Amino acid sequence: MAKAQVCEFPTLELSQTLAKKRKNDSLERSPLTDRKINVETVANGNKNQAQRSRLPQPSLKRMRLNTTVDNVDPAVVVKKSGYSAASASSKGISSRPSIGVRSQYGVGLARAVHGTEARSRAVNCAATVAGVTGKKPRVAVTAPSTVQTAVGSKKRPPWDLKGQLSDMKVQLGNMKTRVCEYSSKLEMSELQSRQLHESMDQRDKQLDAAKAQINELQNNLKAMELLLKDREVELTKCRDENTAMQGVLEVRETEIERLTGEVTELKTSRSVLQSNYLTLSTLAEDTENKLKVKEMELAQKVTCIEEQQSMIAEQRDVIMERDERLHCAEQERRRLHNTVQELKGNIRVICRVRPLLDSEMEGLSEIEHVQFSASDEKVIALTKREESHTGHDRKDEFKYDFSFDRVFQPIATQKDVFEDISQLVQSALDGYNVCIFAYGQTGSGKTFTMEGPDDMTCDTKGMIPRAVDQIFSTAQELKVMGWTYKFTASFLEIYNETIRDLLVTKPEKNVEYEIKLLNNKSKQLHVTNLKYVTVTMKDQVHNLIATAKANRSVAKTAANDHSSRSHSVFQLQIEGSNSDRDLQCSSTLSLVDLAGSERLDKSQSKGERLREAQAINTSLSCLGHVIMSLSSKESHIPYRNSKLTYLLQNNLGGNSKTLMFVNLSPLEENFSESLNSLRFASKVNNCVIGTAQMNRK
Repeated sequence: MAKAQVCEFPTLELSQTLAKKRKNDSLERSPLTDRKINVETVANGNKNQAQRSRLPQPSLKRMRLNTTVDNVDPAVVVKKSGYSAASASSKGISSRPSIGVRSQYGVGLARAVHGTEARSRAVNCAATVAGVTGKKPRVAVTAPSTVQTAVGSKKRPPWDLKGQLSDMKVQLGNMKTRVCEYSSKLEMSELQSRQLHESMDQRDKQLDAAKAQINELQNNLKAMELLLKDREVELTKCRDENTAMQGVLEVRETEIERLTGEVTELKTSRSVLQSNYLTLSTLAEDTENKLKVKEMELAQKVTCIEEQQSMIAEQRDVIMERDERLHCAEQERRRLHNTVQELKGNIRVICRVRPLLDSEMEGLSEIEHVQFSASDEKVIALTKREESHTGHDRKDEFKYDFSFDRVFQPIATQKDVFEDISQLVQSALDGYNVCIFAYGQTGSGKTFTMEGPDDMTCDTKGMIPRAVDQIFSTAQELKVMGWTYKFTASFLEIYNETIRDLLVTKPEKNVEYEIKLLNNKSKQLHVTNLKYVTVTMKDQVHNLIATAKANRSVAKTAANDHSSRSHSVFQLQIEGSNSDRDLQCSSTLSLVDLAGSERLDKSQSKGERLREAQAINTSLSCLGHVIMSLSSKESHIPYRNSKLTYLLQNNLGGNSKTLMFVNLSPLEENFSESLNSLRFASKVNNCVIGTAQMNRK
């Protein structure tokens, strides 16, 4: 109830302040304002006697007093004195009408104004009561007075003071009526407030009674809880006693059951012993008979085992003899195989002419300038017709004949080519260094021969993947003879006399690759910082080949859109051992795809391509010099003139087997380049180097 009173008074004071402001606004809009203006006009006009009115004029002192009172705004006065409307009413500032109004118009007008404040207070009281009871207050809306309407519609002249006074009286009567209405409403609000106070008192009494009852129930609850704890303690004791009794009872029952079981077992054992005695008697007789039979069978089996052991010893001797013969046959096979390869030559040259591409077949039905022999697969000829130097009517035909170890026509497949070199790949497993490289101009099919196309299939696989497949399959077959092999693969390219690792996708900066001896005792070469991968399956090698093919340097030239601008070298180091025979062998299989060789005027290389072409031609010239030096058996072989020859020196010397593919383009426009390639291959084919030796440890 105290909270309701605290909330009520500020609201009432605020309503009183708003009522004052409305009163002042109505006074400013009332006829008194007009009267004040007229009085000032008259006072100022007294100076002019010609314009002075004949009616009696108020004194100057009263006019000044009324003017001062009418111009005072209570809200402005309160604001200037440092108080708000709410604080002014809470501190007891009087809201009565000004003294000027009270003295000039009498007590009636002041009461009328005070009635307006009472009306505001009644409305606020009703709002407060509604806030307590929860109901919405109903506020009466009073229409503006008829006097104000009349005054607003027709304004009296300034000199009609009596008319203005009568209007004020009518207005004062209306205000008294409204004051009476608001007083009755205020009484009703006070009555409701008293009723609410009484209702709150009753509720407070009921609340006190309920609290006392709750305290009593809480005391009873505590007593019941204490009693419940006592009962729980007693119940726990009873449970413990019951558990102990149940344990004793179970022990007694277990003992009774055990004794009963023992009695039953004794009875059963007695009957079983009796039956067993009879059975044992019968079994003893049967066992004696069976024992005699088993002794006879054992004597027979001992005799059979002795015979089997003698047969096993004989078979073991046969197996050892066959193993020795098989080993001798394998060694003889290797010797004969090497002899055959030596008869073919330690440096062999195979010529291959690629077929026409689809884009090259327009207007060209067959290859006329390249001729093959139907009876000899080792002969190839190039023909060319030129205008006669003596006359223009006839043309002279020039023919260039060449002979190699084998010539493959454009219809030859990858399988046909590999069958001719498969025996050379077998020599790598036998312990001989083998080098196979492809030579020819750009666009002659070197990369296709060595690696195969990008969309490679089983039929289009190149020499490198086919050689890897044969190496792994043959190594698996030799396991029966006691041979085990370890394979280590590497793939690099030589670009502008600089070595690059093709198995590293993102090469590190400032990494140098140098060709050095593995150790002082061995003549085997290795490249520093190069990635050597130990492989156990052929699929691993195929993945390495795909990675290297993606990382190789290619560029567009006038001869080919995707020309290889470097020498790619794939090396597979093979280490074999036979623990039963205490034999070991090691070799290196090198498969090289040389960069395209052509004259600078043919490739039309410029800038970076020109430097690449110069480096390629220089390294190929060094390769030719090394082969010529080996053929003439010079004391100094210029291996170090080129990174390519320095890396392959162990595969080009007398202790190795070398095969060169010379690839030719079928286009007649490449006649001069094809002729140069065949001439270089013919020089290589005529070279004779020393006999290759097996690398045994």
